[in-house]
Amino acid sequence: MSEAAMIEGTEAEVPVVYLQDIRRQYRQGETTLTILDGARLALWAGQSVALVAPSGSGKSTLLHIAGLLEHPDEGEVFVGGEATSSLSDAERTQIRRTDIGFVYQSHRLLPEFSALENVMMPQMIRGLKRAEAARRAQEILAYLGLEGRVTHRPSEMSGGEQQRVAIARAVANAPRVLFADEPTGNLDPHTADHVFQALMQLVKATRVAMLIATHNMELANRMDRRVSLEDGQVIELD
Repeated sequence: MSEAAMIEGTEAEVPVVYLQDIRRQYRQGETTLTILDGARLALWAGQSVALVAPSGSGKSTLLHIAGLLEHPDEGEVFVGGEATSSLSDAERTQIRRTDIGFVYQSHRLLPEFSALENVMMPQMIRGLKRAEAARRAQEILAYLGLEGRVTHRPSEMSGGEQQRVAIARAVANAPRVLFADEPTGNLDPHTADHVFQALMQLVKATRVAMLIATHNMELANRMDRRVSLEDGQVIELD
């Protein structure tokens, strides 16, 4: 499929997120570091993609640019076929609230709130009424096997449970794409496998696109695609 067709085709043909010729540099003293240099990547609905590359290669930078948390120096980020470079900060924030979910290596749950309240919060920020947000949060937590933990605070849950709550929070607003940065990095292998299965289950059930930065090749090999970063560009490993 041509690049033009990828961006201008029907909704079913358009990637959920498309990075076009992304360039990003950082200044380090007198040195300019080129992290991304013409990177391209398409993420499709219902597809899981593993981003495997050495530390310092730009994985987090790529995730932050794709998730509209950071601006590229050059290039364009398309979300649902729509260019985002000319959007205001408020418009980018709105897209992050409605179309994008994030899961980090550390769960980043609010410690003073229960699992239910943590999952309710992004929905209420979006404008959902409290009762409806609570109903949806209970459904998502039950789907992830956490129906017995809804009233527990993060300190009262295991690491795997905390991370599953973080996943529930990330998908609470039914995003089109989910970005995860080493989501199982702090977990033992058995718990990591449970968290990974929860992520894959959600991808297939909701048709969300997912990009995971990971060093775990065993998990990466169970995903639909594997990509890496080389000389600032995204390369397919398959």
